[in-house]
Amino acid sequence: MNDRHPGIADYPLAEKQPDRVRTASGKTLDDLTLDAVVAGDMTMEDLRITRQALLDQAAIARAAGRATLAANFERASELVDVPQHYLLSVYELLRPGRATEKATLLGAADVLRRQYGAERLAAFVEEAAEVYERRRLFSPRY
Repeated sequence: MNDRHPGIADYPLAEKQPDRVRTASGKTLDDLTLDAVVAGDMTMEDLRITRQALLDQAAIARAAGRATLAANFERASELVDVPQHYLLSVYELLRPGRATEKATLLGAADVLRRQYGAERLAAFVEEAAEVYERRRLFSPRY
């Protein structure tokens, strides 16, 4: 695999740099065929996006001058290792009026950081906690 960071000329990766694109199980795009599905040689793991694919997309976005989009891809790259049930619980906490105190969001950020290595996501939740406190969104709204 090519170790350089992809740039604008590499977009879309699946067409321009297909050797960079791998599934979570390590399969290439050429391995993802209808015949493989019929033969039972594919699982959901073969369809999951990888952290590296999202970081490659972030590099392309950054090279194109789209820093906000790049930051979103970088945060998304951390999501792949966080279980869906935990992501949904954090999402619920981030809805205004769901968390009743700042400590709840800070606790969720701590779990993201320590248990899942999701530094960017943790910082995002911590920032939300500060904003929610400043805007008084911790009291139930209904």
